[in-house]
Amino acid sequence: MFELKIITDFCAAHQLREFKGDCERLHGHNWKIEVYVVGQKVDPTGLVIDFKVLKTQVKEILKELDHRFLNDVPAFRDQNPSSENIAKYIAEQLDPRLKDTGVSVSRVTAWESDDACATYYPQRAA
Repeated sequence: MFELKIITDFCAAHQLREFKGDCERLHGHNWKIEVYVVGQKVDPTGLVIDFKVLKTQVKEILKELDHRFLNDVPAFRDQNPSSENIAKYIAEQLDPRLKDTGVSVSRVTAWESDDACATYYPQRAA
């Protein structure tokens, strides 16, 4: 089993609904996103997946979030755009895009600051 990681980022504003504290007010973050994928084997060139392919797919997903008010993004209209939910959203959007590549998402971490992050691990059927 191989695990690969890419790191990227995006900027966006949000506010946490029904939250008592500073995060209830409109504010923004420069999120750092770590995406991990796993694959069983390498191809004839020695790659599990080309990093460029992975980065392109993640970039397409982040276009929907970058420089937005996340509460207005359809995925977050009924749930808070927390770091937890952002990590889950990215994982759930990416996994189907990788269906034919031989890799799957093993985890996504969304850092909202240098010292605070949330990681989502997709559940796999046994």
